Amino acid sequence: QVQLVESGGGLVQAGGSLRLSCVASGAIVSVNDMGWYRQAPGKQRELVATITSGGRPNVEDSVRGRFAIFRDNIKNTVYLQMNSLKPEDTADYYCNAELMPLGSSDYYDYWGQGTQVTVSS
Repeated sequence: QVQLVESGGGLVQAGGSLRLSCVASGAIVSVNDMGWYRQAPGKQRELVATITSGGRPNVEDSVRGRFAIFRDNIKNTVYLQMNSLKPEDTADYYCNAELMPLGSSDYYDYWGQGTQVTVSS
């Protein structure tokens, strides 16, 4: 069974840093794009950053210059390095991956369970 497991969330003061990790595990044939989304209380889930299997990143304007996304294809892991955190970055952060599970010839979207990030002022 394929699953995405995030880690690295927590409580940090404004201006601090956190690194989120997400590991895709299970019977996986191939992993395509991976990314991070976030959902603040009372708001819709929004895209934060994505990265292709070839390592090309796309970071949303709201966090560009503070956040970076990178991945380790050997470990099927994607990371989100968050620097200069602000209280408005407080949210649940979700990992997303397009991957091909064993026994399939198609790619499907998978989501992690989320990890909470709280930035205090």
